[in-house]
Amino acid sequence: MNGELGHPNAPEQIRILHIWNITGSGSTISKFMDKTYKTHSWVITRKKFDPWEHTLYGETSILGAKLFTLKALILARRYDILHVHAFDKIVPYLKLIYPNKKILLHYRGVDIRGLWDSRVKYWNKADIVCVSTEDLLEGAPPGIRYIPRAVDTDVFYPRGVSETGTAFHTSYDADELAIKYAEEHNLSLTINDRFENPIKYTKFGETLSKYEYYIDVKRSHGKLLDVLSKTGLEALACGLYVIRRDGKIVKDLPVKHIPEYVVKIIYKIYLEILK
Repeated sequence: MNGELGHPNAPEQIRILHIWNITGSGSTISKFMDKTYKTHSWVITRKKFDPWEHTLYGETSILGAKLFTLKALILARRYDILHVHAFDKIVPYLKLIYPNKKILLHYRGVDIRGLWDSRVKYWNKADIVCVSTEDLLEGAPPGIRYIPRAVDTDVFYPRGVSETGTAFHTSYDADELAIKYAEEHNLSLTINDRFENPIKYTKFGETLSKYEYYIDVKRSHGKLLDVLSKTGLEALACGLYVIRRDGKIVKDLPVKHIPEYVVKIIYKIYLEILK
Protein backbone atom coordinates (compact mmCIF):
# COMPACT_ATOMS: atom_id res chain seq x y z
CA MET A 1 0.00 0.00 0.00
CA ASN A 2 1.05 3.66 0.23
CA GLY A 3 4.08 5.13 1.99
CA GLU A 4 7.22 5.68 -0.11
CA LEU A 5 9.28 7.11 2.74
CA GLY A 6 8.56 4.02 4.82
CA HIS A 7 9.33 1.43 2.19
CA PRO A 8 11.72 -1.34 3.36
CA ASN A 9 14.16 -0.44 0.57
CA ALA A 10 14.47 3.21 1.65
CA PRO A 11 17.98 4.58 2.48
CA GLU A 12 19.43 3.64 5.84
CA GLN A 13 18.72 5.74 8.95
CA ILE A 14 16.73 4.75 12.01
CA ARG A 15 14.56 1.95 10.68
CA ILE A 16 11.37 1.00 12.50
CA LEU A 17 9.11 -1.96 11.84
CA HIS A 18 5.58 -1.67 13.23
CA ILE A 19 4.06 -5.09 13.78
CA TRP A 20 0.24 -5.01 13.82
CA ASN A 21 -1.83 -1.87 13.37
CA ILE A 22 -4.56 -1.44 15.97
CA THR A 23 -7.10 1.17 14.71
CA GLY A 24 -4.46 2.54 12.37
CA SER A 25 -2.16 3.64 15.18
CA GLY A 26 0.96 2.12 13.64
CA SER A 27 0.27 3.78 10.30
CA THR A 28 -0.36 7.19 11.86
CA ILE A 29 2.80 7.04 13.97
CA SER A 30 4.87 5.82 11.01
CA LYS A 31 3.61 8.46 8.59
CA PHE A 32 4.13 11.42 10.88
CA MET A 33 7.39 10.05 12.29
CA ASP A 34 8.90 9.69 8.83
CA LYS A 35 7.59 13.09 7.79
CA THR A 36 8.93 14.83 10.91
CA TYR A 37 12.20 13.02 11.62
CA LYS A 38 13.07 11.39 8.28
CA THR A 39 13.11 7.96 9.85
CA HIS A 40 12.25 4.95 7.70
CA SER A 41 9.24 3.03 8.96
CA TRP A 42 7.07 0.22 7.72
CA VAL A 43 3.85 -1.32 9.04
CA ILE A 44 2.67 -4.89 8.61
CA THR A 45 -0.63 -6.36 9.71
CA ARG A 46 -3.14 -9.01 8.63
CA LYS A 47 -5.84 -8.02 6.17
CA LYS A 48 -8.38 -10.20 7.99
CA PHE A 49 -8.18 -7.89 11.00
CA ASP A 50 -8.33 -4.63 9.07
CA PRO A 51 -11.75 -4.53 7.34
CA TRP A 52 -11.78 -0.75 7.87
CA GLU A 53 -8.56 -0.37 5.81
CA HIS A 54 -6.72 1.51 8.54
CA THR A 55 -3.39 0.65 6.98
CA LEU A 56 -2.84 3.70 4.82
CA TYR A 57 0.90 3.57 5.47
CA GLY A 58 2.35 0.07 5.27
CA GLU A 59 0.91 -3.21 4.04
CA THR A 60 -1.76 -5.74 4.88
CA SER A 61 -1.12 -9.44 4.43
CA ILE A 62 -3.51 -12.23 3.46
CA LEU A 63 -1.34 -14.75 5.34
CA GLY A 64 -2.70 -16.80 8.20
CA ALA A 65 -1.50 -16.37 11.78
CA LYS A 66 1.54 -18.68 11.66
CA LEU A 67 2.85 -17.52 8.28
CA PHE A 68 2.30 -13.87 9.20
CA THR A 69 4.30 -14.38 12.38
CA LEU A 70 7.07 -16.03 10.39
CA LYS A 71 7.05 -13.13 7.92
CA ALA A 72 7.35 -10.63 10.78
CA LEU A 73 10.23 -12.56 12.33
CA ILE A 74 12.12 -12.64 9.03
CA LEU A 75 11.40 -9.03 8.09
CA ALA A 76 12.51 -7.83 11.54
CA ARG A 77 16.17 -8.45 10.67
CA ARG A 78 16.15 -5.31 8.48
CA TYR A 79 15.14 -2.94 11.25
CA ASP A 80 16.73 -1.22 14.26
CA ILE A 81 13.54 -0.89 16.32
CA LEU A 82 10.63 -3.30 16.43
CA HIS A 83 7.49 -1.43 17.51
CA VAL A 84 4.94 -4.11 18.40
CA HIS A 85 1.30 -3.06 18.80
CA ALA A 86 -0.66 -5.37 21.13
CA PHE A 87 0.73 -8.55 19.50
CA ASP A 88 2.78 -9.36 22.60
CA LYS A 89 3.08 -13.11 21.91
CA ILE A 90 5.65 -12.39 19.21
CA VAL A 91 7.97 -10.46 21.54
CA PRO A 92 9.78 -13.46 23.15
CA TYR A 93 10.47 -14.92 19.69
CA LEU A 94 11.80 -11.60 18.39
CA LYS A 95 14.10 -11.29 21.40
CA LEU A 96 15.29 -14.88 21.06
CA ILE A 97 16.20 -14.48 17.39
CA TYR A 98 17.44 -10.87 17.64
CA PRO A 99 18.71 -10.35 21.21
CA ASN A 100 20.36 -7.04 20.31
CA LYS A 101 17.39 -5.46 18.55
CA LYS A 102 15.30 -2.98 20.52
CA ILE A 103 11.62 -3.80 21.08
CA LEU A 104 8.93 -1.34 22.08
CA LEU A 105 5.72 -3.11 23.06
CA HIS A 106 2.70 -0.82 22.78
CA TYR A 107 -0.54 -1.93 24.44
CA ARG A 108 -3.81 -0.39 23.25
CA GLY A 109 -6.69 -1.48 25.52
CA VAL A 110 -8.41 -4.85 25.98
CA ASP A 111 -5.09 -6.52 25.12
CA ILE A 112 -3.74 -5.63 28.59
CA ARG A 113 -6.54 -4.07 30.68
CA GLY A 114 -6.56 -6.10 33.89
CA LEU A 115 -4.12 -8.64 32.42
CA TRP A 116 -0.69 -7.43 33.54
CA ASP A 117 0.04 -10.47 35.70
CA SER A 118 -1.19 -13.05 33.21
CA ARG A 119 0.84 -11.58 30.33
CA VAL A 120 4.10 -10.94 32.16
CA LYS A 121 5.90 -13.68 30.18
CA TYR A 122 5.37 -11.60 27.04
CA TRP A 123 5.83 -7.98 28.09
CA ASN A 124 8.86 -8.60 30.28
CA LYS A 125 10.88 -9.49 27.18
CA ALA A 126 10.44 -6.02 25.64
CA ASP A 127 12.99 -3.25 26.13
CA ILE A 128 10.22 -0.80 26.94
CA VAL A 129 6.46 -1.15 27.40
CA CYS A 130 3.96 1.63 26.68
CA VAL A 131 0.20 2.08 26.93
CA SER A 132 -2.07 4.36 24.92
CA THR A 133 -4.50 5.39 27.68
CA GLU A 134 -3.77 6.33 31.28
CA ASP A 135 -6.33 3.89 32.72
CA LEU A 136 -4.16 1.02 31.47
CA LEU A 137 -1.54 2.00 34.04
CA GLU A 138 -3.84 0.62 36.74
CA GLY A 139 -2.18 -2.51 38.09
CA ALA A 140 0.82 -2.02 35.81
CA PRO A 141 4.36 -2.65 37.04
CA PRO A 142 6.82 0.25 37.49
CA GLY A 143 8.41 1.70 34.38
CA ILE A 144 5.43 1.45 32.02
CA ARG A 145 5.14 4.59 29.85
CA TYR A 146 2.00 6.39 28.78
CA ILE A 147 1.97 7.64 25.17
CA PRO A 148 -1.17 9.59 24.13
CA ARG A 149 -3.05 8.29 21.11
CA ALA A 150 -2.31 10.10 17.87
CA VAL A 151 -5.12 11.21 15.55
CA ASP A 152 -4.37 11.31 11.83
CA THR A 153 -5.21 14.95 11.13
CA ASP A 154 -4.84 14.33 7.39
CA VAL A 155 -8.00 12.22 7.61
CA PHE A 156 -9.82 13.86 10.52
CA TYR A 157 -10.26 17.63 10.31
CA PRO A 158 -13.17 20.11 10.43
CA ARG A 159 -15.22 20.20 7.22
CA GLY A 160 -18.02 22.46 8.41
CA VAL A 161 -20.85 20.33 7.00
CA SER A 162 -22.56 18.98 10.14
CA GLU A 163 -26.33 18.86 10.51
CA THR A 164 -27.66 20.46 13.69
CA GLY A 165 -29.34 18.14 16.17
CA THR A 166 -27.66 14.93 14.97
CA ALA A 167 -25.41 12.45 16.74
CA PHE A 168 -23.31 9.44 15.78
CA HIS A 169 -22.38 6.50 17.97
CA THR A 170 -20.22 3.45 17.36
CA SER A 171 -21.79 0.40 18.96
CA TYR A 172 -19.58 -1.03 21.70
CA ASP A 173 -21.85 -2.68 24.28
CA ALA A 174 -23.30 0.62 25.52
CA ASP A 175 -26.02 1.48 23.00
CA GLU A 176 -28.64 1.99 25.70
CA LEU A 177 -26.58 4.77 27.30
CA ALA A 178 -25.98 6.41 23.92
CA ILE A 179 -29.74 6.38 23.30
CA LYS A 180 -30.32 7.90 26.75
CA TYR A 181 -27.90 10.77 26.10
CA ALA A 182 -29.34 11.38 22.63
CA GLU A 183 -32.84 11.66 24.10
CA GLU A 184 -31.63 13.99 26.87
CA HIS A 185 -30.12 16.35 24.29
CA ASN A 186 -32.93 15.92 21.74
CA LEU A 187 -30.56 14.48 19.15
CA SER A 188 -31.36 12.28 16.16
CA LEU A 189 -29.05 9.32 16.72
CA THR A 190 -27.30 7.09 14.20
CA ILE A 191 -25.72 3.91 15.63
CA ASN A 192 -23.06 2.16 13.58
CA ASP A 193 -22.06 -1.48 14.06
CA ARG A 194 -18.39 -1.37 13.12
CA PHE A 195 -18.36 -5.08 12.18
CA GLU A 196 -21.69 -5.38 10.35
CA ASN A 197 -21.19 -2.09 8.54
CA PRO A 198 -17.48 -1.19 8.58
CA ILE A 199 -16.80 2.34 7.33
CA LYS A 200 -13.56 2.70 5.41
CA TYR A 201 -11.00 4.70 7.33
CA THR A 202 -10.43 7.19 4.51
CA LYS A 203 -14.17 7.96 4.51
CA PHE A 204 -14.68 8.02 8.25
CA GLY A 205 -13.70 11.65 8.77
CA GLU A 206 -16.19 12.63 6.08
CA THR A 207 -18.86 10.48 7.75
CA LEU A 208 -18.29 11.94 11.23
CA SER A 209 -18.35 15.48 9.88
CA LYS A 210 -22.00 15.10 8.87
CA TYR A 211 -22.98 15.04 12.55
CA GLU A 212 -22.99 17.66 15.29
CA TYR A 213 -22.27 15.25 18.16
CA TYR A 214 -20.46 12.00 18.78
CA ILE A 215 -21.63 9.96 21.78
CA ASP A 216 -18.54 8.24 23.13
CA VAL A 217 -19.67 5.48 25.46
CA LYS A 218 -18.29 1.94 25.39
CA ARG A 219 -17.95 -1.07 27.64
CA SER A 220 -15.07 -3.49 28.01
CA HIS A 221 -15.69 -6.70 29.97
CA GLY A 222 -18.96 -5.21 31.21
CA LYS A 223 -17.36 -2.02 32.54
CA LEU A 224 -17.93 1.46 31.14
CA LEU A 225 -14.63 3.02 30.13
CA ASP A 226 -13.70 6.44 31.51
CA VAL A 227 -11.30 7.51 28.78
CA LEU A 228 -12.21 8.94 25.40
CA SER A 229 -11.97 6.35 22.65
CA LYS A 230 -9.82 6.88 19.57
CA THR A 231 -13.03 7.46 17.60
CA GLY A 232 -14.05 10.06 20.15
CA LEU A 233 -10.74 11.84 19.62
CA GLU A 234 -11.18 11.63 15.86
CA ALA A 235 -14.63 13.20 16.24
CA LEU A 236 -13.09 16.06 18.19
CA ALA A 237 -10.53 16.54 15.42
CA CYS A 238 -13.46 16.83 12.96
CA GLY A 239 -14.99 19.59 15.08
CA LEU A 240 -17.82 17.60 16.69
CA TYR A 241 -19.05 17.94 20.24
CA VAL A 242 -18.35 14.71 22.11
CA ILE A 243 -20.54 13.43 24.92
CA ARG A 244 -18.49 11.39 27.37
CA ARG A 245 -19.64 8.43 29.43
CA ASP A 246 -20.31 10.76 32.42
CA GLY A 247 -22.61 12.89 30.26
CA LYS A 248 -20.23 15.84 30.03
CA ILE A 249 -19.69 17.46 26.66
CA VAL A 250 -16.21 18.25 25.37
CA LYS A 251 -14.99 20.12 22.30
CA ASP A 252 -11.68 20.44 20.43
CA LEU A 253 -8.88 17.89 20.16
CA PRO A 254 -6.36 18.18 23.04
CA VAL A 255 -2.85 19.11 21.91
CA LYS A 256 -1.39 15.90 23.32
CA HIS A 257 -3.24 13.89 20.63
CA ILE A 258 -1.93 15.90 17.69
CA PRO A 259 0.32 13.49 15.75
CA GLU A 260 3.40 15.74 15.69
CA TYR A 261 3.23 15.96 19.49
CA VAL A 262 2.89 12.20 19.89
CA VAL A 263 5.73 11.27 17.53
CA LYS A 264 8.02 13.67 19.37
CA ILE A 265 7.47 11.61 22.53
CA ILE A 266 8.00 8.33 20.69
CA TYR A 267 11.10 9.56 18.86
CA LYS A 268 12.72 10.43 22.19
CA ILE A 269 11.95 6.91 23.40
CA TYR A 270 13.49 5.44 20.24
CA LEU A 271 16.69 7.41 20.82
CA GLU A 272 16.70 6.39 24.48
CA ILE A 273 16.54 2.66 23.81
CA LEU A 274 19.08 2.86 20.99
CA LYS A 275 21.77 4.31 23.27
